[in-house]
Amino acid sequence: MSTTADAISQMRAEQSWMQRNKMIVTPLLFLLPGVLFFAVYVVIPIFQSFQISLYRWDGLGEATYIGLGNYQELLTDRNFEISLWNNVKWLVLYLLAIPAGLFIALFLNQTVVGIRLYKSLFFFPFVLSQVVVGLVFSWFYLPREGLLNNIITAFGFESVNILGDPTLATYGIIAAGLWPQTAYCMILYLTGLNAVDPEQVEAGRLDGAKGWKMLWYVILPQLKPATFIAFVVTIIGALRSFDLISIMTNGGPFGSTRVLSFYMFERALSEFGFRMGYGSAIAVVLFFIMLFFIAYFLYSMWRDEQEARR
Repeated sequence: MSTTADAISQMRAEQSWMQRNKMIVTPLLFLLPGVLFFAVYVVIPIFQSFQISLYRWDGLGEATYIGLGNYQELLTDRNFEISLWNNVKWLVLYLLAIPAGLFIALFLNQTVVGIRLYKSLFFFPFVLSQVVVGLVFSWFYLPREGLLNNIITAFGFESVNILGDPTLATYGIIAAGLWPQTAYCMILYLTGLNAVDPEQVEAGRLDGAKGWKMLWYVILPQLKPATFIAFVVTIIGALRSFDLISIMTNGGPFGSTRVLSFYMFERALSEFGFRMGYGSAIAVVLFFIMLFFIAYFLYSMWRDEQEARR
């Protein structure tokens, strides 16, 4: 017995460090390229944005250190205020995609004739590019030839130039963004519904739960992971809403549809800007807004898990 133990210990001693720790080293080697890519193209640029925001720089010449001067200018910038307020509108209204996606998923999570066709039709907007969505809705909103105004005038109402009206343009773009975002939330919830425990559903039925009670007390608690992902992705999508604005209005009319991401592009990279420091300051503000929401939802998930373990 002692001889066998000595032989095993001698074999382990003769093994290299790599062989002894291969269960730890192998996954790390697979993760290393992705971690390096993420660090070079995401983490390092974030810190560079913090640094550049403290300078006055046009991207080519010499940078001048001005401290918090760019942030002080943001406090009195009317265009920044409009962009920030538009982002609030996007955040509030974009969250409608989550309940809409949930109810569509509940409808599609059935065994009826033609359900695959319905799933394909609802899934279709998700595979479209944001540019295509923007062009489609731009044609849909056309004052004379657009389908929306043809429907409105058919009922005897006057046509509406949605993208040309400063009070309506932002809401028209948000409606366009909700189309593919709802499809994405639907996919998340369909995946979550496939993982719902049928025994809990059956137990709920035996206790008399049905309809809204079944949904609220049995189904939704099991969909928390899907809801968390839907919230995070929807909030990030609302704060990064650049493509649709660029395609549909290019920030107009009169700058009324600007959001922080688009205003950052205008100030830093467009022909009206080349103020890299000021654009970086806007990017830093946008980063902290995203960080706040993501940290809040992560904390909420962690708190719920701690309470579930007790």
